[in-house]
Amino acid sequence: MSEPTTAIRPPEPGFSAITAEELRAYRDAENRWRASGAARALLGEPNPGAAIAWRQLALPGRDLPVRVYRPASTGEGGAETRTDMPLVVHVHGGGFVGTAVQCDWTNSHLAAGLHALVVSVEHRLLAPGSPLSNAADDGWDVLEHIVRHAAQWGVDPARAAVFGESCGALISALTAIRAREAGLALTAQVLVNPVVDVTETMFDHPSIGEYAYSPTRALPQLQLIQRLAVPPGSDAGAVSPLYEDDLSGLAPALVVLPTKDAVADHGRRYAERLRAARTPVRLSEYRGAGHAFLTLPGVEPQADAARAEILRFLRAALAK
Repeated sequence: MSEPTTAIRPPEPGFSAITAEELRAYRDAENRWRASGAARALLGEPNPGAAIAWRQLALPGRDLPVRVYRPASTGEGGAETRTDMPLVVHVHGGGFVGTAVQCDWTNSHLAAGLHALVVSVEHRLLAPGSPLSNAADDGWDVLEHIVRHAAQWGVDPARAAVFGESCGALISALTAIRAREAGLALTAQVLVNPVVDVTETMFDHPSIGEYAYSPTRALPQLQLIQRLAVPPGSDAGAVSPLYEDDLSGLAPALVVLPTKDAVADHGRRYAERLRAARTPVRLSEYRGAGHAFLTLPGVEPQADAARAEILRFLRAALAK
């Protein structure tokens, strides 16, 4: 896969009445823009200390693209010959729209700063016929595949973490739970502005009412995410980490919250539940920051501080 150098950002559609065809057209155009050079002014330039490439994974029943970030080669003994790098499996946000490319700024800095392999999952997006369970399977299957083939990827399977943003944080939280159930010991999970509730209570949290239409029109997008995530007759609780019966024994968590965000209370409630289950958790709030602030370093002044905090947390967690 390659990124276009130029693209025009499409206007935001009416999410409350969008058709399947309109959704496909919008997300294709939006993702072309997010992957273009034109978007770099907002999304940030990658760290030159990281090499970035697409790779195709053969997973059960499907091939899935992942975007791979490695520390740039420094000659003999460089990253391409190492067998002991820590691993960070990342999941981008967006739900029904989004691409790993939009997170090049953060992920390339993590790869360079941690001397780690960062693999970002280009998961199946929410759409009619593609519920959240598909995306959750993609997140888990990528982690499990790389850990199982650790030597081929040059990573230390005992030093693996998951990291996600928004709907990607939901997928990462579900992946951390599945890892515990499978006996795969993660060392950390980083959840940035996580959506952790897609049940009927998704919109009952106070922050939803406060920031439903300001600074962005969040509520119509969240309503679309819920409609697509959980088809009629499905168990919404099974894909809502907030309602997981047992949150004990999970990897230590860093929950990063921009406060000017409709789903801020999702993250606060999840941190409370992790703490009550005696899973180590650190809650970090960024006052006045908006929902997608970590992917917008060109316009969000606190993005750099949040990236640095995530780097410090993962460096400590992934240290030998």
